[in-house]
Amino acid sequence: MHKRYLSSLLCAVLTAATLSISAAETTNTAPAKPATVQVAEVGKINLNTADAPMLQRELSGIGETKAKAIVAYREAHGAFASVDELLEVKGIGESILAKNRDKLSIN
Repeated sequence: MHKRYLSSLLCAVLTAATLSISAAETTNTAPAKPATVQVAEVGKINLNTADAPMLQRELSGIGETKAKAIVAYREAHGAFASVDELLEVKGIGESILAKNRDKLSIN
């Protein structure tokens, strides 16, 4: 009878511990932040200050050659007056500009 009492007591203790851990996990759970919050924190690429590696890394359709051409154009002609002026750079067309317009700034 003594063994049966200890077994019942141990079972009750383990059940209570499991229930308390389960309850603690559900009350401490914070809602997950949406992925858009992380995207919103990333700033735009400034055409007037970005170096070639940054342009290559951050922009779609821009490889090493086009990134260097953007920097060379800026050095030869001065700061970009608008994002649309990027079309003056050799190798940059409407489709590349359209893919990247929302990522770019001149400020």
